[in-house]
Amino acid sequence: MAVFSADKVHEIGRVLKAVQVDKEGDHYFLKITDPPSRRSISLEIYPDTSLGNHKGAMVVIYTPTAHLQLHHVSGFATSEELGEVTFIGESGGRLSGLVVEREAACSLYANVNRELISGDFTKLGVEVMLSGVALSLAEELVEKPKKK
Repeated sequence: MAVFSADKVHEIGRVLKAVQVDKEGDHYFLKITDPPSRRSISLEIYPDTSLGNHKGAMVVIYTPTAHLQLHHVSGFATSEELGEVTFIGESGGRLSGLVVEREAACSLYANVNRELISGDFTKLGVEVMLSGVALSLAEELVEKPKKK
């Protein structure tokens, strides 16, 4: 099953209050703006694209000062209340997440130990705690490790 259907992309656009959601060939283009802060970002969602020798989903963010990509996206979680969408990719027991906010901001967390998203955040340093809290929204998307 594909991570991104047209309905799911439109759900993402609704949560982020995107001013534009278009299908452009092999991907979707979403424009997110926040007039009070004068911020604007572009979000491109590739449901099934060539990633070297493999195919998979990819999310790309363009800001005036950055270009971010998350390859092999395995799922996403939306939060109406927080006004954000968390995109997740997992490889070798490590998570990477791209959080896109309704206010046209984004954060990237890469190679995070999967245990951090379900552990006791109070035992972590503030710098590390932030990634665990941010990615914990997507905990249900992450495959549980097999018990030995």
